[in-house]
Amino acid sequence: MTWNWQNKNWPQFIYNEDDFKEYELKFFENAGVLYGSLQHVDEGEQEALKVNLISDEAYKTSEIEGEILNRDSIHSSIRRQLGLQVDHRRVQPAEQGIAEMMVDLYRNYKTPLDQNGLCLWHKMLTNGRRDLQDIGRYRTHDDPMQIVSGPIGRSIIHFEAPPSKDVSKQMTNYINWFNSTNKGNANELPLLIRSAIAHIYFESIHPFEDGNGRIGRAISEKSLSQSLGKPTLIALSHTIQDHKKDYYEALEKNNRDLKISDWIAYFCEMVLKAQSFTQKTINFVIEKGKFYKRFEDQINERQAKVIERIFQEGIKGFDGGLSAKNYQTISGAPSATATRDLTRLVEIGAFTKTGELKGTRYHLNFKA
Repeated sequence: MTWNWQNKNWPQFIYNEDDFKEYELKFFENAGVLYGSLQHVDEGEQEALKVNLISDEAYKTSEIEGEILNRDSIHSSIRRQLGLQVDHRRVQPAEQGIAEMMVDLYRNYKTPLDQNGLCLWHKMLTNGRRDLQDIGRYRTHDDPMQIVSGPIGRSIIHFEAPPSKDVSKQMTNYINWFNSTNKGNANELPLLIRSAIAHIYFESIHPFEDGNGRIGRAISEKSLSQSLGKPTLIALSHTIQDHKKDYYEALEKNNRDLKISDWIAYFCEMVLKAQSFTQKTINFVIEKGKFYKRFEDQINERQAKVIERIFQEGIKGFDGGLSAKNYQTISGAPSATATRDLTRLVEIGAFTKTGELKGTRYHLNFKA
């Protein structure tokens, strides 16, 4: 079987720029609305929003690879690195490492890509690992770098990357390509096309023993930020995780030859969905501010505690709504008190109520 990197014209990917102009226009339109919306969020909330978005991306990019980390530890580590107030929780190496990489991506998106930076990201990601031969450097093992699935003896090879002996040369070419296609350079590429190619090109080389997916997605976000001239803070990994099967299918479908129009179209759709999710998150923060202005003088300490807990769930809220039992658990109130509190929240318009008896659920009311 022939892979894309074995093609004599590698890495001259084939696509038509005109096919993606509408995506590009939509991206910039969305970006303008997104940053305009941020102006309606006060400075403190902007800081919290930034930390939450970075934390969620760190958590989700790890989840894509099947690594479930402690979300609160990631959040705490990111706050610490940004110089914000934190608790004194002990953060495990894996959470510390992904947090460091994402903060470095946020702070240093402008810097050109280089081998030292990529290897530093790998060292951060593999913090605490003892099962890898090559940490903070390109892979050196003689065995083929393959992506496989299925039981031993009946495994399916989804992709095989270039041998380790070729990785250094391949990555030198990759880094030169990435930096030369940045905004303002002679080989400048449209924003979304550059980011899409940056990802599939990197994944095709698969230069590290582990962590290639997380680093590849970080490079795509770096590419978008460079072209925008500011950190994108879009929920790219969050969106990919929600459509993980499609993501891996799109990569596999485009790893055998150099025609990658399908991949670019898929990637553009993911980026636009990621922008949409981030916009909804910002709108949620704006509505949260309005909500408290309307009701903060009408709610007691127990109610305030529960409402804040609901807000912590983000735009998806409590799955299926808040039950009276949920309210008791969060507030510590006995049954009768919880019933009075919930009834009052509905009366003032802070909550809406659905269902009956044990099926009764309560939801924040942003339309009051």
